[in-house]
Amino acid sequence: MELLLDFLARFLAQLQAPVLAFLLAGMLISAVNSKFRMPEAIYQFCVFMLLMRIGLKGGMAIRDGNIMEMLLPAVFCVILGIGIVFLGYITIARMPGIKKDDALATTGLFGAVSGSTLAVGMMTLENEAIFFEGWVPALYPFMDIPALITAIILANLYLAKQKKDNVKVEIMPIIKDCLRGMALTILVIGVLLGLLTKPERVYDTFFNPLFRGFLAVLMLTSGMEAYRRLKELKGVGHWYVGYAFLGPLTHGMLGFGLGYIAHVLVGLSPGGVIMLAIIAASNSDISGPPTVRAGIPSANPSVYHGTSTGLGTVIVIALYVPLFLALGEMVFGL
Repeated sequence: MELLLDFLARFLAQLQAPVLAFLLAGMLISAVNSKFRMPEAIYQFCVFMLLMRIGLKGGMAIRDGNIMEMLLPAVFCVILGIGIVFLGYITIARMPGIKKDDALATTGLFGAVSGSTLAVGMMTLENEAIFFEGWVPALYPFMDIPALITAIILANLYLAKQKKDNVKVEIMPIIKDCLRGMALTILVIGVLLGLLTKPERVYDTFFNPLFRGFLAVLMLTSGMEAYRRLKELKGVGHWYVGYAFLGPLTHGMLGFGLGYIAHVLVGLSPGGVIMLAIIAASNSDISGPPTVRAGIPSANPSVYHGTSTGLGTVIVIALYVPLFLALGEMVFGL
């Protein structure tokens, strides 16, 4: 009961938060068929600013931190990324009327990580003055890449079996394609700069102060895109709507559970546990879709993009970020 009351209080607060307000405003702009369009260059710059800030902070934290403390959470992220795809393979992919390549493309995105949701989670914890290790956001690729690789391999093996072809799936091109994705490239470069150089001054005077403003612009743009994708999703089946609600909740709870084990074994902070849950619950809405489109060309973008961008991101930001924050408060007495 206490968890429910805390969640409801945080959910109401989240509705008034600028992040969700801008996301809903973007959806409203699309709903009324406004002619307003965010220039692509501005959107790309906002993504760069957010992910570079996350990467720089993560790199600086890794430089000053204990590598052994990071090892177990990184392994857990790999397990989560692969496990989420296999979980989807035995659930949503087996529902009546569901094409397995569509389902695997979708679960690949839900096993991967949303840069925007990651940024929202960080800002939420910072607003609540809840400490989390600066290197936790740098776990992004440890979940993102394994999930996308697993989904693409399973989908191609399935399609080859259907066609009775002896198709060999090359893993290295998939890894390279993931690493060349916009979001992951920026994040990895930011981590390397934070790790190998001393960017504290530019971080403190430029990237960090502008973080919230650029996140608001990104949420506005994401809301416009989400509404468009949501309209596409209406014609492809109700199973994906259920998955968009239940999938992130299940994945986030798995992330919270593994985070708690890391808390006991290597001292991961309560804030780090909450962040791991948010990362696990998120679904790729920036870098993942192009990788899936190239790796599983037979999959319907209206399905996987609509489920991820149209529903998943909105649901996680509105519902599950406050839920895992409330759960963390209950478990750790924050």
